[in-house]
Formats: sequence, C-alpha cells, structure tokens
Amino acid sequence: MGMHQYLSGLNELEMISRAPGYFKYQPHSVAAHSWKVTQAAQFLGDIEEASGNEVDWRMLYEKALNHDITERFIGDIRTPVKYASATLRHMLADVEDTLSDNFIRTEIPKELQAVYTRRLHEGKDDTLEGRILSVADKVDLLYEAFGELQKGNPEPVFTEIYKESLETIFAFRDLPSVAYFIKEVLPELLNEQFPGSERLQRIYIGIFNAD
Repeated sequence: MGMHQYLSGLNELEMISRAPGYFKYQPHSVAAHSWKVTQAAQFLGDIEEASGNEVDWRMLYEKALNHDITERFIGDIRTPVKYASATLRHMLADVEDTLSDNFIRTEIPKELQAVYTRRLHEGKDDTLEGRILSVADKVDLLYEAFGELQKGNPEPVFTEIYKESLETIFAFRDLPSVAYFIKEVLPELLNEQFPGSERLQRIYIGIFNAD
C-alpha cells in the first residue's frame, strides 16, 4: 500500500468538468477550480490577518486545495440537483464520506491515514478557515457564472449560480475579508458593461439591500 493510487487519481480531477450537462463558452475542470479557490482563500486570509485575526494557514490551504477532491469518486453533481433538498445533500455527503473512508483505508499508508481523513472530508465548518473556504468557493463560482453571462450564455443555470453565490457571500458579511470583497472587489465586477449586465446589477441590489 502506497500513495500511487492517490497521486495518479489526481489526473482524474483535470478531466471532470464543472457544471456538467450545460453549454459553456469556457469549460472549467475540478482541478482548476480547486486551484482558483485556493487563490481566493489566500486573498481572503490575507485580509483577515491584516484585520487582526489569526489565520491557521496550513489548515486554510489544506481545506481549499482538498475541498472537492472527493469528486474523483462521484464527479461534479449538477448544482440545481445537488441543492434540490437538504436530504439529498446529506445523502450525497454520506456517499462521499463512505467512499473517502474506504479509499483511505485501502490505499493510504497507515501512518498517513489520520492526515488524509482530515483532508478528504468536509472542510466547510465554523472555524475561521472553514468560513473562508465557504466564501472562496462561492467567489470562484461567482466568477465562473459571471464569465458565462458576460459572453451571453443563455443557460438559466448561470444566473441561478450567480445569485446563489452572491447570497452566500452576503451571508458571511461579518468577516472583514468579505466586507472588503463587497466594498472593493464587487463594484469593479458590477461595473462591467455588456448586454444583460443591468439584470445582474438588479440581482445584486436585491440581495445586498435586503439587510
């Protein structure tokens, strides 16, 4: 038993397409998404640290890099399906946990199993690092959806993803990093002018003026 199956399986993440089943002008892989989420988490962590909060950088990087690694087992479930109900979401999480546990038990050396049990399970929790991950994941989703809408993609799912991403980001507005993102970054995104941009601005106003 060694790490061969784990390392070779990373190639699969390059082949798993995000938002499967929908027309996309710019396809994204799970591997690319994980890298971008890590970059977003790093940026958010920098703001948290500059605001006086202590960031466990090892934990943050581990959570961000590995947050979707279990999709090598079940693929990327279409977003509307994944969030259709809390029951279904819990069922999918249970399947991922079971497959991850089996993989760790059969393919990861015993001396590393505790480490990979931590890495291959849900990273979004109530810790600062878990909350940053929740936001970073949605920041990348926001940009993926915005990029498709900017190019005129007619698939309604990208408007849904754009809206749901903003709602989640807004829910974490108590974090200094999110407050910074809302104040300094979002206005630049929303200032992009293209056919349909006014509709996206109205969605933003409806969410961020609801408080």
